Formats: sequence, structure tokens, C-alpha cells
Amino acid sequence: MKRCGRETSRSFAAAAAILLCACALLTDAAAAEPPNGMAPTGKLRIGIVVAPVQGSPFFVTIDPATGKPRGVTVDLGTELARKLGVPPELVSYPTAAALLDAATSDAWDVTFVNVNRERREREKRVELGAAYYVAESGYLVPANSPIGSIAEVDRPGVRVAARIKGTQALHLSTSLKHATLLLPGTVEEQIEMLRSSKADVIASGRLVLLSFAANNLPGSRILDGSFDSVSVVIAVPKGRLAPLAYANDFIETAKTTGIVLRAFEDAGLKDLTVAPAGAR
Repeated sequence: MKRCGRETSRSFAAAAAILLCACALLTDAAAAEPPNGMAPTGKLRIGIVVAPVQGSPFFVTIDPATGKPRGVTVDLGTELARKLGVPPELVSYPTAAALLDAATSDAWDVTFVNVNRERREREKRVELGAAYYVAESGYLVPANSPIGSIAEVDRPGVRVAARIKGTQALHLSTSLKHATLLLPGTVEEQIEMLRSSKADVIASGRLVLLSFAANNLPGSRILDGSFDSVSVVIAVPKGRLAPLAYANDFIETAKTTGIVLRAFEDAGLKDLTVAPAGAR
């Protein structure tokens, strides 16, 4: 009977050990599985726009020292991957339009995009989430310009250069009633048009205008105020509602814990204000 008892005890011990091992394996598997289908391939594929000539540190630029993408969206995407416990993978596109076109082909899991009055159009292809910045669009004029305010831009004879397919061009194509809208293809063409007096005003996001004024157009002025505002939001492919909820929680937490502000500062953007809670 004693031998039988010992064998029974050993059997229970072995079964318990097997059960503990199985629980550990299940726990490890659960820990390795990103929540809510956010990273179905085991990597977080972050869709980014890498402009062929000049990018923006608010989104993506190429680090001259390493040749790798860097910027606010790279930092936020990488932090989200770290939170999920999966490696990040940057999936690059030359334009925002190309990135959005790829939303239906399962090419990326998360991205960061501008939305304004064209929000409904973008919502046809992606699920738009929480905003972490609200950007203003404004005007820049050369040093000798007689234009002193935004109200003076929309007048006959005034030529406004806005990059084709950009959010400012889309807005101005319907809002300008008297000024002439010019549609250069690149930011470099915008700058050259102002330099060569082929345009009287450049329209762009305020961050881009600050860069123009500081680096490309000495003496130029940014007019006070804005003619449009754009939210910068996190987004996931259409129909992925569970990942969207997770992405929204991530952004709201990142806004309150300093992650977004640190991403701004690391990109050299020290005067930006993080969007308020619940902003869209």
C-alpha cells in the first residue's frame, strides 16, 4: 500500500508539473501574441511617407548620419511596437496618397495621417483615430510683399502656390474666390516660384513655413493666423476596429505621459503643443 501511495504521489506530482509547464507555455504564447490583432504578422508594420527630396521632421526625414528614417511618426510607431512587445518594421511610400492606396492590400498595420475637410474621403480607406497634434495652415510672403494679412490674400492678381494634392491645395481650391491658385508639384518648386516672383504667396502647414523662412527664404514673413486647421491622427486599415481602439488608447496615454512631447522634442520641434485629450 505504501508503494502504491508513493506511485500515486509521483503521478500527481508529474501531472502537476506537466500542468504548470502547459500553463507557462500558454502564458508565454499569450504574452507573445499582440492584443486585438494589432500586429497580425508578429511585427508592427508602420506605414510612413519618405519624400524623395525633402521630408518633415514632424513626419519623416532621413538621418544624414545613418541614412535611416527618423521623425515623430517613426518614434511613435516604434514606441507602439515596444508596448506591443513586437519588432517594428517601417514600410515606406513616396506620398501619402500611395500609402493610403495600400491600405486595402494588408501592407501595413498602423500609420499617421493628416485629416481636415477631406476626412470623409480618407475614411473610405482607413479608420481614423485619436489626434496627437492639430496643425494650422498659413501663408508666407517675401520680405518686400505689400500683403499684410490673411484677408488680403484672396484678391484679384494675387498668386498663391500650394503643393498639388496637399491638404492646403484641396482646401484653397474651393475657398479662394479671387486669388489665382498655382499648383507646383514639390516644396522646392514652391520656394523657387516665390524667389522668382512667379508666385506672391506660399500656402503650407505652419511647420513647413517656419522651415522655409529659416532655411530657404531669408526675410520672408508668415502672416498672422491660419486659413485652415488639420489634425494629425493615428490610423489603421479599414474595418480593423479592435486595433483602432488599442491605437486610440495608446495615443491618449502617450499624450498624457509625455511620449508625444518627447517625440516632438527629439525631432527638434520644441514649440509644439500636444493635442488635448479626445481630439480627433
